[in-house]
Amino acid sequence: MIPNKLKKGDTIGIIAPSNSIQEDDKPYIDKSTSLFEELGYKVKLGKHVYSNSLGYSANVLEKSEDINNMFADKNVSAIFCVKGGCNSNSVFDYLDYDLISNNPKILCGFSDSTSLTNVITLKTGLVTFNGPTFKSLTSWETDYSFKQVIKRFIDKSLDLGNIDDKFSTLHKGKAIGKLIGGNLSLTTQMVCGKYSLDFQDKILFIEDLGYESEPTRISSYLYFMKQNGVFDKISGLWIGNYEHPSNISLEKIVLDTLGDDIKFPIIKSNNFGHIDKKTVIPIGTTASIDTNKDMKIILTENCVF
Repeated sequence: MIPNKLKKGDTIGIIAPSNSIQEDDKPYIDKSTSLFEELGYKVKLGKHVYSNSLGYSANVLEKSEDINNMFADKNVSAIFCVKGGCNSNSVFDYLDYDLISNNPKILCGFSDSTSLTNVITLKTGLVTFNGPTFKSLTSWETDYSFKQVIKRFIDKSLDLGNIDDKFSTLHKGKAIGKLIGGNLSLTTQMVCGKYSLDFQDKILFIEDLGYESEPTRISSYLYFMKQNGVFDKISGLWIGNYEHPSNISLEKIVLDTLGDDIKFPIIKSNNFGHIDKKTVIPIGTTASIDTNKDMKIILTENCVF
């Protein structure tokens, strides 16, 4: 199930499923609003976007009410998570998945939004998007992320990044599968349990924030995945950005974890993650990897109508 693309005059809904908005976030939210309004779009904030009723975020009923209401609102065509943080997984038991299924629309965010986007794809089959939060459209130094949003949601581009984005090969091969993942720490939390993801024959993409996740923590996440059979199931692996003061790379930790018995292609790029380059990656859409090609991963089907 794929959502409709954005058309001029459409309304974009804003939700805050993670951390509360702080005073220094507001100028970026205003700038992002202006960007869309200049292109002829409307922006609608969720009722509880500015709530901080718990002292660290809105409470779970406020968050889930905003999410359900945005999907129910016939005037809203796309939904952006306003910023990242922690605990968007708190809403899982409170979402109306039937309502969401009956009102498919664009849902976009990254970092902590990984929990929300992946669970909605899991429970409804709706393609969701790992891409910039509403704040991050203007809080980084370049307009790369906003241009990617335009390409994906308005122009219906099938590109995963720009032609000059650099890709490298860690392990050769070809693969095809639906995309799954996002932030490594959040994806790891969904390896098992009530809301465990289905990794079978998927292309897993991962990134993480270096100043929050030490290399040993990254290693722990990856070994947890290995011990629970994730790397026996996936068809391919796509590694994004991870920067740590030690200069130890995510790809090194991945290869250290997997050892010599790698059965799928592994590619690396620096066009998604906690950086200005945020390619909009559709979760639940089929992609293919071919390490012999310059553009090593491509979408093979539409992700918006």
